[in-house]
Amino acid sequence: MRHFLDLKDFTKDALEAMLQDGLAMRKALKSGEQHAQPLAGKHIGMIFEKQSTRTRVSFEVGISQLGGTPIVLSASDMQIGRGESISDTAKVLSGYLDGIMIRCLSHNTLMGLSDNASIPVINGLTDTSHPCQVMADMMTMLDAHGVIEGQIVCWAGDGNNMAVSWIEAAAVMGFELRLACPSGYEPPADIIAWARDKGASIILHDDVLEAAKDAHVIVTDVWISMGDEEGTRVQDMTPFQVNDDVMSAAAPDAIFMHCLPAIRDMEVTASVIDGNQSMVWQEAENRLHAQKAILAYCCGEKA
Repeated sequence: MRHFLDLKDFTKDALEAMLQDGLAMRKALKSGEQHAQPLAGKHIGMIFEKQSTRTRVSFEVGISQLGGTPIVLSASDMQIGRGESISDTAKVLSGYLDGIMIRCLSHNTLMGLSDNASIPVINGLTDTSHPCQVMADMMTMLDAHGVIEGQIVCWAGDGNNMAVSWIEAAAVMGFELRLACPSGYEPPADIIAWARDKGASIILHDDVLEAAKDAHVIVTDVWISMGDEEGTRVQDMTPFQVNDDVMSAAAPDAIFMHCLPAIRDMEVTASVIDGNQSMVWQEAENRLHAQKAILAYCCGEKA
């Protein structure tokens, strides 16, 4: 049984194989070739504790394209919404389904599900990490530059769940990661220490222009995510906005990415996200193709 919980659980070869599988599926889909059906006859549950656009649509369409049947489950409509334990839920769903994707509030919920399920579990997002998004982002890096290892990635803003998955990816895939975060918003020290212990080049900056210098990829996220209190966040994050000056400091062929939804002229200016260096729409589409590879790896006929 194969779970997909965090990028740090995988080798470079394993992640590269999934990315190449996703690219091959994308090529087949766009060329009208016969699409692989590794989920034929299988039912995949999708549990949502948090609202979703990209995760919901990309997983549901991806499961269908792979021949499977997606079953959407809102946590508020399930018995876990009335207090049934996640361990009991995992055991029950294991008798009905062939795999589960969960988008949940707490990483503990993900771990409780995966520890008690006898079927594969895929992390669609938790408060700690978002590995499916970073897989799509790395696929976009391949689209732009043809390579991941040796690239310089600049993360600007909150050291949140997305930043954590970028740190894990840097440690596994071998690119330099510069994190420009306001004081008090840095990623967890333990994950930075883990990555550095693995030999990763993880550099913390308090100046986004310095972090962006000669970078090949500039990435950011919303400053106020679901569940965050606004407080002084906007004031604290304002010096870390991705704008034309930041993109000018980066390499000439640098790309901009954002996991969306975006608030223009807050974490990123409209001129950047809608500019010719932005790859956010390709990045969003790549969620579909990267996740199909993950589904095939975890739940496919040869898994």
